[in-house]
Amino acid sequence: MKEEKNTSLFFSLIMTFQAAAMQQMGKLKNPISDKIERDLQQTQLSIDILDMLEEKTKGNLSDDESRFLKGILQELKLNYVDESTKEQQSADKEKTQS
Repeated sequence: MKEEKNTSLFFSLIMTFQAAAMQQMGKLKNPISDKIERDLQQTQLSIDILDMLEEKTKGNLSDDESRFLKGILQELKLNYVDESTKEQQSADKEKTQS
């Protein structure tokens, strides 16, 4: 019973950081301001926290928990690279127009 609760809480924690990172990348609206906001530094921090959790829990997670965390990290990192690239291209475009 306690193990099931802990598994559920673990998934909820990971999804909280996933939602935060997606919001920080501008992929989801900020529910408080109801606006799309981007902060890639905060996104990197959210991803770093999940990376740390993966490292610190290595060998202590079930296969499902480990697979879930790895999948979320992979998705977030791919989206982060995509958003970083867009930001760099936008900055380059502004420089050439100046």
